[in-house]
Amino acid sequence: MHLIGRMSLLVFGLALLWSMGEVPAALAEAHTVSTARADNLKELMKNGSQVKPSSRHPAGGHWQELQRRYRGVFVLYASRGSRQVALTFDDVPDPRFTPQILDVLKRKNVKATFFVVGKRASKHPDLVTRMQREGHAIGNHSYNHPDFSKLTLSEMQGQIRRSQNIIEGIVGYEPRLIRPPYGEINAEQLQWAKENGYTVVNWDVDSSDWRQLPAERIFRNVTRSVKPGSIVLMHAGGGEGQSLAGTVAALPRIIDWLRANGYQAVTLPELLKVPEKREANVSERTHVPKVPQTAEEMPGTSDEIPGVLLPQR
Repeated sequence: MHLIGRMSLLVFGLALLWSMGEVPAALAEAHTVSTARADNLKELMKNGSQVKPSSRHPAGGHWQELQRRYRGVFVLYASRGSRQVALTFDDVPDPRFTPQILDVLKRKNVKATFFVVGKRASKHPDLVTRMQREGHAIGNHSYNHPDFSKLTLSEMQGQIRRSQNIIEGIVGYEPRLIRPPYGEINAEQLQWAKENGYTVVNWDVDSSDWRQLPAERIFRNVTRSVKPGSIVLMHAGGGEGQSLAGTVAALPRIIDWLRANGYQAVTLPELLKVPEKREANVSERTHVPKVPQTAEEMPGTSDEIPGVLLPQR
């Protein structure tokens, strides 16, 4: 009877959720993720333009602990005392979606932060130049988007420095800000970042736009979670067959909602009160390891950005 009773309650609960429209919505989301997974598994790098989606999970206990241990070096959000927030866009530049996002920001007179994949920047430097020209902040999102937590320290350094060389060649300086792909990074890598003048920035609001959600869902994901000092994860670049049309459509509404609710969207350097440009310290200037220039010189990676694989939450 106990088992039958529990099953009856489960059936009743599902019926109630169905009447409220929640079960169809959940099924629709599952279908979206499943479809995206199938599309993304087809991506085996065409012209080096694909990357994995950045989002893995929102700030959890592990990230909170890293933020506590590496205060000011590993950041999930800024002071809750100010109604400033930062809109951040990963996996750029992408000629399909980055110009559309830049157009919206320009029309709305909003400055954001773009995390640049070095390999993509080398193919589309004009888009990185446009970001800089229009007043947006630029950060380093690795050379070809591997999971840092699966790399050795030297491999991770190669990813950062190779991307820094490309970005500096376009905008004239090395960014201070790093966003690790998927938000994954370990303590040894954070210690290196601390010693070499970097700030590693993840997020506390995940739009989940990499799931190819409709604009309304993306809008709700952001507005229901944002707080003073929030850092919002969005994307302005995707893999082949991965559509960010929902992001482009949701962005104007998100900006309008933020303003209507007393928030000001600013760049990460302004939100965190840190310089956009990295200052190399003395120890690094006097001992700079050779920056790998080929796939063979970068153990654990290839010269191509991996195909898109949706991460498990």
